[in-house]
Amino acid sequence: MERGNTVPMSVMLVDDHELIRQGLRRAFERDAGFTVVGEAATVAEAQKLAEATQPTVAVIDIRLPDGSGLELAQRLRQNRGDIGLVILTMYAGDDHLFGALDAGASAFVPKSSPSDDVVAAARHAAATPSAFVADGLAEAMQRRLHPTGPQLTRREREVLDLLADGLGVSSIARKLYISESTTKTHVSKLYDKLNASNRAQAIMAAVRAGLLSHGEEAQPG
Repeated sequence: MERGNTVPMSVMLVDDHELIRQGLRRAFERDAGFTVVGEAATVAEAQKLAEATQPTVAVIDIRLPDGSGLELAQRLRQNRGDIGLVILTMYAGDDHLFGALDAGASAFVPKSSPSDDVVAAARHAAATPSAFVADGLAEAMQRRLHPTGPQLTRREREVLDLLADGLGVSSIARKLYISESTTKTHVSKLYDKLNASNRAQAIMAAVRAGLLSHGEEAQPG
């Protein structure tokens, strides 16, 4: 079959921010090798859309209003071994990277990356869905094998991500369904472990330790 007659690969976009979905849709529509078969803003919507469209690739944000994009990816992988799974994240720390790997993702891409990088990751995911790729994977593996930075609990990592999102103690408490006093305790322990006295210092220390990455607030598009 000639290249011009090749059937485009189908892509499902999962992100609760409409502007990000629009930017990604435009990027995929510029590439003749892909066609966007649908968009979803929640885990529930994505599951129904995946069943209805059976996409070649799903591009999934890690954080969704009704659950984790990693859990969604894991379910999709369990149902279909041949689906390509690209995980998008605002915070590309080691914890999320290895979470994507464990969930069976094909690629892990920070939202700060150009949209063309997401398309390239989708192309890889479609061709070799079981082969995981991510920028900085080798360095992250070294940090996992030989940890030298602060060791955070799962809850402390969640609090760190929300601090980096700009949330205050009250908002973090509501988001995690814990008391404000408990939240303050987690924040205090975070600051101690990161040798920081305020939010900005904590975030920069976390970036240096590989717990967060620069530039996550930029949107693909």
